[in-house]
Amino acid sequence: MIKIYHLIKSLGRGGAEMLLPETLRVHDGDAFAFRYAYFLPHKGQVAEDLRGMGVTVDCYSASNNAAILAKTAEVAKTAREWGADLIHCHLPIAGVVGRLVGRLTGIPVIYTEHNKQERYHFLTRQLNLRTMAWNKYVITCSGDVKVSLDAHRRLPTTPVVPLLNGVNTERFSPAAYPHDRAVRELGLPKGKLIVGTVCVFRTQKRLHLWLDLAHRLYRANPQLHFVIVGDGPEEERLRTQVSEQGMDAVITFPGRIQEVRPWLAAMDVYLMTSEFEGLPIAMLEAMSMELPVVATAAGGIGEAVTHDKEGFLAPVEEWSSLVGPLDRLLHDESLRRTIGTAARDRVQRGFSIERMTRELERIYRQVVTQ
Repeated sequence: MIKIYHLIKSLGRGGAEMLLPETLRVHDGDAFAFRYAYFLPHKGQVAEDLRGMGVTVDCYSASNNAAILAKTAEVAKTAREWGADLIHCHLPIAGVVGRLVGRLTGIPVIYTEHNKQERYHFLTRQLNLRTMAWNKYVITCSGDVKVSLDAHRRLPTTPVVPLLNGVNTERFSPAAYPHDRAVRELGLPKGKLIVGTVCVFRTQKRLHLWLDLAHRLYRANPQLHFVIVGDGPEEERLRTQVSEQGMDAVITFPGRIQEVRPWLAAMDVYLMTSEFEGLPIAMLEAMSMELPVVATAAGGIGEAVTHDKEGFLAPVEEWSSLVGPLDRLLHDESLRRTIGTAARDRVQRGFSIERMTRELERIYRQVVTQ
């Protein structure tokens, strides 16, 4: 059995973090054993999910990047004692720790890059890039992220391959949560069309622009309701904006939700206004639930959504032009169904969690054998 030790900075409900339990569900449990570790104790919601699935999760409690790096020897001790065959790191600081552990223990290391290098703090980016060649293998979550890494890296011999994020299309299926039942059970207003999104409230998501679009749509069509699932550092500012716009009664903030499927099932359109992305997991989940996507073409979004087929896209700087396709979708039920069906088909063909997991297992075997 091959033992894989995953390292990640935090286990809050972000896209990279949520991939860990989703892949664990479909991994070959007879061939692989998994253990997980993170560093920020206040961001550990997914840790409980993983423990509930019967695996060990270690928290090397630290409050900042310097303290995380100082945990290297402790992580190395655990990896050695557990008998890890491979360390799989996610995101820069955990990646640096993992590579240092690999140097100390001789355990091979692979790394998944979930974002563009330009989006990291200068020092974080430099640490990441200067130790990148210590990986045996580098995976990027999208072609766009690979282009960014290729432009910065010095990896003459380390393989770098895109492995597109995946979704469990059986779990994220509209058949599991009928729309009307979801609306009723969640206490959302009956008979209104719902525009929604799921994300961590970070500046990159530009949710203040999302709210501006919602305000413009609502002024033209009072039969709308809006849902933003999640939480994060921008929440207070966003709630203030909603109040100033007089939109408190028509925007629902459910907070941090462990089970997002009913909320996706209740939506009619999925909206994103991000400035940058890797390949957003929540958007793929929405597509799997047959939601048409309206979004800025940030990062890898365009690798999953073809304009006018699985959704509608606009350049990042032209976010306000999304009003047009939003209005069109909200006034045409047949179009919503057609685009939503195409969205699910796209995910089933190109972004299934099974495909992603089998490819990960192939990489694990290849690196361990080498």
